Amino acid sequence: MTIAAIIFTAILTNNFILAKFLGICPFLGVSKKTGTAVGMSIAVIFVMVLATAVCFPVNILLVKNNMTYLQTLVFILVIAALVQFLEIVLKKYIKPLYNALGIYLPLITTNCAVLGVVALNIQENYTFIESITNSFGAGVGFMLAMIMFSGVRERLEGNDYPKFWEGLPITLVAAAITACSFLGFTGVVEGIFGA
Repeated sequence: MTIAAIIFTAILTNNFILAKFLGICPFLGVSKKTGTAVGMSIAVIFVMVLATAVCFPVNILLVKNNMTYLQTLVFILVIAALVQFLEIVLKKYIKPLYNALGIYLPLITTNCAVLGVVALNIQENYTFIESITNSFGAGVGFMLAMIMFSGVRERLEGNDYPKFWEGLPITLVAAAITACSFLGFTGVVEGIFGA
């Protein structure tokens, strides 16, 4: 696969939220306001790319020493350390974003999209550059989904709908329709890149 195909596939057809259904917790929890969604997305992109960059050589060491059974545990520890680093930096230098993200920032540690992208890179036998590209594309796809859905949720707040649709039910229906909108990209990306 070419680098462009990897990026567009990760953003559009293999979107971690809308196609793979990974990272749903922040998708539903932080998407009420566009500003918070963008901040969370930037943090996730940063952690995804950095986690891939660190986990790639760690995985090589695990494979060489026949310890691949420790991959998940080691990757989770690496991701947790990176999130702690990010939390310290945001708290010190970008206090408003740190306050806006609140409890959701530590939840990046358990965000299955971050662990999923690291595992997918290994499963697909990507090179280091392809892994970084895929991680960046997955993060941008995460951001695209978050921004789109935050816009949908902001529009939903001002509308009237039956009482039983209020809260989570209307949010889940809107998420399903947003996910369906990405199905149309499958043919486009396959037609252009043959992915």
